[in-house]
Amino acid sequence: MVKFMILFQRAAATPAFEDHYNTFLAQVEGMPGITRRQVIHVLGTPRGEAPVTRILEVYFDDMPRMQAALRSGEGQAAGNMLNLFPAGSVDLYFAEVFEEAGAQTEGA
Repeated sequence: MVKFMILFQRAAATPAFEDHYNTFLAQVEGMPGITRRQVIHVLGTPRGEAPVTRILEVYFDDMPRMQAALRSGEGQAAGNMLNLFPAGSVDLYFAEVFEEAGAQTEGA
């Protein structure tokens, strides 16, 4: 499983942020092949305010499906919407995900 992570820096939290963010989220949800998504509102860190305000994680079965989704019309439209946020306030990452049932690694 792989995921596409979009991190929004706290600097992006302008008065128009919520409108842009919600429109962007709706556009992302239209991409094909999504198996799961997580919308994360960052509360802070042990040391106080976090540099990130929101994280969106969009999961796919594999890298080819994620790439196809990003290249789709919906993916391209969502990507273009990132221009609505201040320059340098959005970080994008691809990650491979390994999950196990339960709270402990086997043998631990």
